[in-house]
Amino acid sequence: MHAFRPLLRKPLFNLFAAALAVAALLAPRVANAEALLLIEADSGKVLQAENATIPWYPASVTKIMTAYVTLKAVKDGKITLDSMLTVSPTAASQSPSKMGLRPGTQLTVDNALKMMMVKSANDMAVVLAEGIGGSIDGFSVMMNDTAKKLGMTQTNYVNPNGLPADGHVTSARDLGILARSFLRDLPEYEYFVHIPAIRFGKRVTGNFNKLIGRYPGADGFKTGFICASGYNLVASATRNGRRLIAVVLGANSGTARAVKAAQLLERGFSQDSLSWLRPSLGTVENLVPVDASPPNLREEMCGGHRKRPASDDDDALIATNGGGTSGSATGGEAQVTFFTAGLQPPLMKASELMASAPAAAEPVVVYTGPPRTGAALVAAVAADADQQTPPKARGKKSRVAKKPETGSDAKTAAAKPATAKPDAASKSIARTDAKTDTKSDAKTAAKPTASKHAAAKPVADKPAASGDQAAKPAKPKAATKPAPKPAPNNS
Repeated sequence: MHAFRPLLRKPLFNLFAAALAVAALLAPRVANAEALLLIEADSGKVLQAENATIPWYPASVTKIMTAYVTLKAVKDGKITLDSMLTVSPTAASQSPSKMGLRPGTQLTVDNALKMMMVKSANDMAVVLAEGIGGSIDGFSVMMNDTAKKLGMTQTNYVNPNGLPADGHVTSARDLGILARSFLRDLPEYEYFVHIPAIRFGKRVTGNFNKLIGRYPGADGFKTGFICASGYNLVASATRNGRRLIAVVLGANSGTARAVKAAQLLERGFSQDSLSWLRPSLGTVENLVPVDASPPNLREEMCGGHRKRPASDDDDALIATNGGGTSGSATGGEAQVTFFTAGLQPPLMKASELMASAPAAAEPVVVYTGPPRTGAALVAAVAADADQQTPPKARGKKSRVAKKPETGSDAKTAAAKPATAKPDAASKSIARTDAKTDTKSDAKTAAKPTASKHAAAKPVADKPAASGDQAAKPAKPKAATKPAPKPAPNNS
């Protein structure tokens, strides 16, 4: 019998080795799996949960807590929305996405919050942290104390913006708890999580949360992205008085996370009357945490296979390698469609809905300096726009304004009064400035700003750039011909 023991052990060893090999193959798939959660905002009831208690890098959804701590301080009377904050060198040195304000610039808590929540500005998160907590470390202590009070047992904060840092973690479960707490504790400040767009000077930035203005009833919250986390989104929507919160962590593009969140929300709103037959998942607070390290998706998200650098403001279409659907979260995109408006509209797939243009909405004006209204606000916006105009662009505008005319255009210009010069320059500025904006409706923002520039300092009156031959007065070709005057820019 002893002679057979080696033979008996060998199959067992092979079986054990095979099990390890299978586990090794499955491990990357588990590590790269998305975390999904859908809950009711009022009750906290869990409607769907997949990997919801696996630790995850939060990225910029961290800013939900930054906003919560800030607005709680406002509500408790420690500061006001009009309190002035100063951009420090530390804040100005943060990585993009950011507003790019210079050290020493001052602005209100209100404007800093709007910039942070819409543009996901990392510098504004630090401005708020230093203004309220005294420093990044001091504010992080406040964030962690708040997380503990709210029952976020899987969360630890190291900074206020979610940029990569050791030990900066959360989970879909904890983000669901935070979103519920925000709506419950700060209902009067809820508008900060669903602003469709902001206008800063001549720049217009739409909310990175693609559900805002596209998914019916969407009313919050925040996006996030770093290479290690993938594309994250906490989203909320209300329909027929019922509000749901969806959390998507680790999607492979900005559009994919929006599509998955929309599909989760739609399933929650369309649950039939037999949903009571399904086993209860309890409340979000009762989900059991998993003791594990957060997955690192850096290679998948930011490896050399990507055609362009990944970012939180990612407009890429859903990747074909599994980006359109994800397990039982979607059940196949064809099965989930959306009403776009009214009672009898055509149905749309989730990806089509997210690819469509958002509903028209007036951007919220943000600015630097103290609180202002009326003419003072207009002046502040014009001043911010002036700071955004590169010196080279101003030189180009001057050359356009001084370009001499020829032929019939010169004769027509000769009949025009001298006051027409600033108007022509104004049009040139408007068109040149519009090209520098990155959003589709930025041209609208550029026109009024340009007119203010023209009124304050006509470009035609500026000295010509060095070596600019076009800026010098042209010699008349004949005694009967008038001197050349600026031509309208018809580009």
